[in-house]
Parts: sequence; C-alpha cells; structure tokens
Amino acid sequence: MEDAILSVGIDIGTSTTSMVVSRLFVKNTASCFTVPHVAITDKEIIYRGEIYQTPQADGNRIDADAVAEILKQEYKRAGITPEMVQTGAVIITGESSRKENARLVTEKMSSLAGEFVVASAGPDLESIIAGKGAGAQQYSKERACTVANFDVGGGTSNIAVFKSGELKARGCYDIGGRLIRVSEGKITYISPRLEHIIAQTGADIQLQGTADAVQLRRITDRMADILGESVGILKETDLCRLSKSVESGDLESDGKIDHVTFSGGVADYIYHPSDNWFLHGDIGPLLADSIRCSQWVKQSGLWQPQETIRATVIGAGSYTTSVSGSTVSFSDESVFPLKNIPAYTVSEQQETDLLSGSGRDYLSSAEWFRRESGTENIIFALSHIQNPSYKEVLHLADIMMQAAEALPQKQPLLIVCKEDFAKVLGMALIRKTGRKRDIVCLDNIYAISGDYIDFGKPLMNGLVVPVVVKTLIFG
Repeated sequence: MEDAILSVGIDIGTSTTSMVVSRLFVKNTASCFTVPHVAITDKEIIYRGEIYQTPQADGNRIDADAVAEILKQEYKRAGITPEMVQTGAVIITGESSRKENARLVTEKMSSLAGEFVVASAGPDLESIIAGKGAGAQQYSKERACTVANFDVGGGTSNIAVFKSGELKARGCYDIGGRLIRVSEGKITYISPRLEHIIAQTGADIQLQGTADAVQLRRITDRMADILGESVGILKETDLCRLSKSVESGDLESDGKIDHVTFSGGVADYIYHPSDNWFLHGDIGPLLADSIRCSQWVKQSGLWQPQETIRATVIGAGSYTTSVSGSTVSFSDESVFPLKNIPAYTVSEQQETDLLSGSGRDYLSSAEWFRRESGTENIIFALSHIQNPSYKEVLHLADIMMQAAEALPQKQPLLIVCKEDFAKVLGMALIRKTGRKRDIVCLDNIYAISGDYIDFGKPLMNGLVVPVVVKTLIFG
C-alpha cells in the first residue's frame, strides 16, 4: 500500500532564500517476515516559492526573525499549515551556515519546522547538495557518464564531479556574480578576493569608477576559464590555485568530463541569456555570458539541469524502524535520545578495505564530512560489510577507535550496520575503550549518504532502540 506525505524543503543561502513544497509517495518494500523498509517511490513538486534575498542582521549574521516571516508568508501562498506537513528539511549554506546562524534559524522556525532536518553545509558539502539538486548525479548514473556541475552563486562556485552516479571530486572557488557590485553605472564594491584576477588581466576598474562592460568582461572571461581549469578541462594555472576558497579541500579531477552543467543564480543567465549586464546590481549576467561563450564549455557537452537557482533539497522523507534485542550494543543508556545526526557512508570498496585494517582515507574523509556538516558528531553507517570474521571485526574496531579519537571528548561513538554484526563490534569497542567513551552500535539499519538519524530512548529494559531515518530528497 502506497501513502502520500507532504514535505517542505527550505534553502537559506548567503544571497537567497527559497522554499519548495512536495508530495512524496512512500511504500513498505520489505516482505512480511523482515524488518520494515519504507522507500520513496515517487515525488511531485506542488509549489515553488519566490526567490528572496536572505535578510541580514549585521555582518554575516542572518536576520532569523525576517527569515521566519518570509517562510510564514510562503506557507500561506502554498495553501498549507504546519499541521499539514509531516516532514521536511532546512539546508543552510555559505556564510549562513555558521553555527550561530543555524541555531538562530532553528529557534525561530520551531513553529514551522519543529521536526525538520536542519543541516548546515560547508562549501564542499554544498557542492554535493547542488550537484544532486540539479540532477547531475542522477544524469551521470542513468547514462553511465561523467558530469561536472558548477553551482555559480554570488560569492563562490561550488563544483562536484560525478561518475556513473558516484562522487569523484568536489571543491569551491572564489568565482561569483556579486564579487563586483554596480549601482547607477558606478562600481560600488570590488571583493578583495578578485585582486589576483584583476592584476593579471590588467582590467582598468576602480571603486566609484564607471562600470565599463568591456573592462569587466576581461575579468569575467578569466573567471570562466578558471572554472574550466578547476576540473582539468583546461590546464591549471597559478591563478586557478589562488582562486580556490580557503575552506575548500583539493579538487582532484583528471579532466575526462562527458558533460558540464551549471546551477545557482548565475546559471539562469547561461541558459537564458540577458544583455542587461548589471540587471541585479552586480556582474552576474556578464559572468554567465562569459561562461556560455567560452570554448571549453562549448566543447564539453553543455547540459541544462532540471533546476538552476533551486538546485537543492525539496524535502525529507522519514520512516521508522526498530532494532531487535540481539542486535543492540550500547555502553550507557544515558546517551539517548539523539536527534538529527548525519550518516557518513562510503563506497563498497572503501568499506571492504576497513576489514584489513586500511582506514586512513576513511578516517580523513569522515573528519571532512563532520566539519562540512557543521555538527559535533556523525553516525558511521556500514552498509556493505557482510559476515565479517572475528579478526576482521577487530580490525574494524581498531579503525573505529581512531575515528572516536577525532570526535569531541564528550561525544559518543555512533555506528549503524546493515548486517547482523553490531553486537560483536560494539562489545569489542567497549572493551577497547575501557568505557572511557560511550558507544552505540546498532544493526539492521540501512542508511545512505544524505540521511539523518534519530535514536530514541531504549525500550523493554534496553532490548529495543527506536530509530528514525530521514532521507533528504532532491528534485
């Protein structure tokens, strides 16, 4: 039997805020004698909100009251009330993703989104969210090809490369439409991050000087080429390396790209050109034209995504399952409940490597994921390992011990396994830690990248732990 649930997706970025309402169709795909597994079988967007400038209080702090007011108005326009919405997601990106902003927004939106997933995304994680939201990941999976998605916004460009649906590279560069701003024909702002590009191009621009499209075009043309260099389509220059955002990791791509696609506010003008270069008081349309006309884009199989400026989550699906008594292992019941912890997953090969004690890449990637998610803790989700030997479990426990050392001192080590080996893994970890750190290890839980998990208080004298898995849904 298929059920429909109403879900809301809210995106709060440095420059813009938007909301989408969708109807998700869910169905229990498990047999009568197995643990329930509710899958999302279809989705339908029923309302697309306006694109708003994100209200700022001061500096980089969001005006959370104004954001909440915008969303209240959007609820009215969509014809929905908070009581009608079963689930949803709030994604906070860019400068808006700072912890203080995330906390303020969560507090002010509690009446609209009390049970929503509220996720902060650093620049690299934002690249992945945009690539999924634009449909680039799905496109690469369905056609077994390599797609690079460039999410070109106001201050940065977030880049993700997918090969046959798997993420191969991600990064962030200081290339954006609002790095130079214009008002009444005069240049009113030049970002210090453009200093190297301006110097190399020799563009004759200055504050309060005339906004000359010819001079500014020299800058935007170079910015467009830097994007091509970032994924290896063009040969990388020192200027490309200097343009990488400070918070970004290294983007490692071999340049073998079958298709390129663009999302973000600037992308609308790549696919729908405008010669009103300063329409929004910045160089966004001019940068879009430089990208559209660049040779590397023309030769790289330009594909128009399903979403551009709205390339983000459209909501979150939620299903509940409970774990049988024989599969539960935790060191202290006081750690429960836990809510909205992001699940960290890797490929089958990376998981298999853990069984031989090889976990260096796994651990560095986990620390990156925790940092990008803006959370103090993550859940290590093991979805591919089956029937490990006791020796392999001990190797796995050693690596998880190292993972625990990277967590803040008071945070528990949280692990979920798809297969039935959590009990032995959990007991091995409890012995190794000497109960100096809390351990939670559960199995029969399947999670994928982008999931958020709640653990309830144990029931039946600790035999059962209620678990809620929430999956971010992309358009």
